[in-house]
Amino acid sequence: MNNLNHEIRRYFQQQLELYPENVFLADKKPKAEKKSMEKENILEDLYSRIGDCTSCALAEKCNQKVPGHGKTDTRLMLIGEAPGREEDKQGLPFVGKSGKLLDKILAAIELKREQIYISNIVKCRPPENRNPRQEEIQKCIGFLQEEIEVVDPDIIVALGLTASRNLLNSDSSLKQLRQEDHTYQGKILIPTYHPSALLQNPSYKRPTWEDFKKVKKLYFGE
Repeated sequence: MNNLNHEIRRYFQQQLELYPENVFLADKKPKAEKKSMEKENILEDLYSRIGDCTSCALAEKCNQKVPGHGKTDTRLMLIGEAPGREEDKQGLPFVGKSGKLLDKILAAIELKREQIYISNIVKCRPPENRNPRQEEIQKCIGFLQEEIEVVDPDIIVALGLTASRNLLNSDSSLKQLRQEDHTYQGKILIPTYHPSALLQNPSYKRPTWEDFKKVKKLYFGE
């Protein structure tokens, strides 16, 4: 057996030396795994640049930057507005009260956050949880666009008015935006209410549930 293995190795070595253009060796890693690793490497570099960013005043006041997080090979991406207090502490998106409610919403459509990717329009917490200003969004949204390009989801859910308006380049109300069909860079985009709005106004729960039923149908192809 050892002699046979030796002969096989010698044969392939000879073929490689004689015909380097025509010898193909199987890649040990499946294509899907390689693609996922490539995405993670690209995002790791992006996260490093986000961490070093000082483009606006938010960077001076936040505890830490909060880039997107989740599965890189996914059909679904959720985009919120900005990190809150808990997100600023932990460095992860949607880990406070809004995040817990979001987990319940996802569970209701038979999904877990481990199956999707979540990010925000801006990566730093605005003081006192105020809405991010337009100049701050313009400085930061390029990072989000890079995340979208790398993750390449089929479906994007914009959580809240800030995310919806900036992704759709619109000044319409969220109620009006929800009544229309949208795409963003060729991807289906569904605007809906932010979980924090549901905590403050329970009347938003039903329309949000209607929106996420659409998400479920698109995600699972029902």
